[in-house]
Formats: sequence, C-alpha cells, structure tokens
Amino acid sequence: MNPFRACLECFQGPSFSATESYAHLREEVHCVKLDTNFMGNEVVLLKAGTRICGAGGALATAPIVQNKAYFQVTIQQSGIWGIGVATRSADLSKSPVVENAYMLHHDGRVISNGEEVGTITTPMNEGDSIGISFDHIDLKFYKGEEELPITIPNIRGQVYPCAFVDDNAILDFKFRTFDLHPPLGYEEIMLEQTLL
Repeated sequence: MNPFRACLECFQGPSFSATESYAHLREEVHCVKLDTNFMGNEVVLLKAGTRICGAGGALATAPIVQNKAYFQVTIQQSGIWGIGVATRSADLSKSPVVENAYMLHHDGRVISNGEEVGTITTPMNEGDSIGISFDHIDLKFYKGEEELPITIPNIRGQVYPCAFVDDNAILDFKFRTFDLHPPLGYEEIMLEQTLL
C-alpha cells in the first residue's frame, strides 16, 4: 500500500476501496450498546458493548425516548445480576444497583427505586433470554416470549437500559435483531436523532 494513502486514510477514514468496512464502522457508532462512560469501576464490557461482566452496573448509550421500546438480555453465566432501566443518578459502582433503578434481579425480586414490588417465581437460568419492554408507563419483563406476572408502573424521568452483575454473572444484551419477538407495537430503542 502507498505510504501516503495509508497516512491519508488514518486521518480521513477508509478510502472508497474499503467502503463496506467503513459503512459497518459507521453503523456500529450509531448503535445502542452499553456505555463505557457510565459503568462501575469493576465492570468489564466486551463484544462491542453488548456483554457485561465483572462487578457493578452499566447504562446503555441512549435513553429510551420513543413510546414503546424493547431490548433483550441473555444470561450467559449465572451469578448475581439485575436487568431493567435506571437514571443517570444510579450508583453503578454498587452491586446491586438499587437507587434510581427499576430492575428484575437474579432471584426473581422486582425492585422499583429501592422498594421490592414483588417476586417472580419463574426460574431464570443460564441460556435464558429475558425481554424488557418499556412504554413510559410500565416496565415489563418476558421469559422467552411469555410475559412475567409483575410489572413496575409509574417510572418517571429519563431512563436508560441498565444491568448490574456480580459473583461471576455474565449477561449479553441485544438492542436490535432479537432472538425473541418483541410484544406487538414494541421495537428496538431508537436514537434521538432518528426520531426527527
């Protein structure tokens, strides 16, 4: 490769000969993923921001701004974990993340801003996929495509998808191209600029 061209591509990005990889790179930048700027000190994010492990919590890169949003989490390895939504005020260095968070925990407890609203008795094991839907009124959880019986109502303010892990738990997030079918009318989280 021409040294001048290599230098130019370093500054400008890939040339037209590398359009496919450049398009893929641009697409990755505009995808929702877990955010390295909003995570606990002992959290590790892998697989382009879709896998969380370590100890602590992380928020996603985008808030939920549309009326009906859906995302999915797969339990890759059991341990202590929680999934749901949280505000940027949540303390992500702790596990579990409780204050300013609305989550389903590994033991079936459903926690709304520090208060337990109920317990889901359906077992959740390694390999299970949990769907999460939010419509700015209710936060609902699904095992497979079956809605779980406890809902968190009346969540106020700007919230982000969130998870915490500890005790060797590993969770994989899917913010699009889901394995499960979202509930009717729900879709992937849209970035604010795509709503305009």
